[in-house]
Amino acid sequence: MSERRKGGGTRGSVKEIRIEYDALPSQAKFHNSTARFKGFSGPVGSGKSEALCHEALLLALANPGRVGLLGAPTYPMLRDTAQPTLMRVLTDAGIGFEFNRSENYLLVAPTKSKILLRSVDEFERLRGTNLAWFGLDELTYTHEEAWTRLEGRLRDPQAQRLCGFAVWTPKGFDWVYRRFIRDRVDGYETIIAAPHENRHILEKIPDYYERLKRSYTTAFYEQEVLGVYRDSQRGRVYNEFDRLKHFGPARPVDPARPLLWALDFNVNPMCSVVAQLDESGVLWVLDEVVLDRASTNQACVEFLRRYGAHPGGYIIYGDASSNQMRTSGPTDQQIMRRAFLHKGNHDVDYRIPKTNPLVRERVALVNSMLMSAAGDIKLYIADRCENLARDLEEVLYKDGSAEVDKDRDPRLTHLSDALGYLAWQECRPKPPIGHQEHPLV
Repeated sequence: MSERRKGGGTRGSVKEIRIEYDALPSQAKFHNSTARFKGFSGPVGSGKSEALCHEALLLALANPGRVGLLGAPTYPMLRDTAQPTLMRVLTDAGIGFEFNRSENYLLVAPTKSKILLRSVDEFERLRGTNLAWFGLDELTYTHEEAWTRLEGRLRDPQAQRLCGFAVWTPKGFDWVYRRFIRDRVDGYETIIAAPHENRHILEKIPDYYERLKRSYTTAFYEQEVLGVYRDSQRGRVYNEFDRLKHFGPARPVDPARPLLWALDFNVNPMCSVVAQLDESGVLWVLDEVVLDRASTNQACVEFLRRYGAHPGGYIIYGDASSNQMRTSGPTDQQIMRRAFLHKGNHDVDYRIPKTNPLVRERVALVNSMLMSAAGDIKLYIADRCENLARDLEEVLYKDGSAEVDKDRDPRLTHLSDALGYLAWQECRPKPPIGHQEHPLV
């Protein structure tokens, strides 16, 4: 078998299979590495998912009849990115495969190699069958224990080529940086992709990276677009918030535009923000609703008391938990629907996702709206929203981690979370090329 690709070589075995793959320079270096454990660190648009799935295919073909594993930090990330990309790579290469949906694995037809498709968030479940190879997507979102469990499973005595590999975007000086770059040991190799390397993107969208400057903060732009390792996670979570720039007199409610109501479904306090988007795409937070020991229905009653006669209609946002059944009784979303219908409000749109966005990306979006790398401000907050301002000023990361500290003050994080759910639904940029249904190399 061999994979033919521009910029790369071939790997030999029993039967030759030719795969056309116009690899970028960093992708070719990654595929040609013979390290037992190897990584591909790259900024957005560097072709990480493509490299991940082509490497999985290479190893499945190089290990006839053996078992490998392709994983992602969570099942939604596996389902939405790694799994469909792998199937497309196989289909484009004309390589037949069988997909066992109930057990979530692929059987590659030419070699009868099995590819297990797994989320690795519950890493204790990774003990078991010997593996010939494994590959992980978005390693910086993964627990280090998941990687070490898989290292321990890389022990198939009949494998022709044992290998563990991963791809990721830098996320500060975390365990991935320490293991693969700073404290790298023999047997490890990391390829760091250069920024702006992806000619496939630039041919289609010449100003692609310039657009991202307007969507990201300076720190996030350096990390996501330039691929720089920097300690951007310490201290304040919403570090771009400045009262002098973002906090001021309330903008009048526009009766012709819908009111945007975003909730964090927490009993004490029950928190929500009320906002509108103007004609230029700027988000204006007009009000906050903070109720101690309140139910979802009580929050609806208070919101409708204030804004129940708005002629422009309503759009409601929240986290995915509002769709989940409780031990008894209706879901939060069902409660809201009943409350609005009871008051005769029929013009209501519910934009609540099935799964929540990653906290890191939601936070980065809010920060970029406060101040982008290009210097644009897309978010202003009425001075009556003192609790939200306090949230944006005082929510911190836990020491030495990228995890938001929700334990320091139980009244914090709820309003900023609600704001983030709204921003994610209405203001996030389109997914980068390489994360869409038909990604570029």
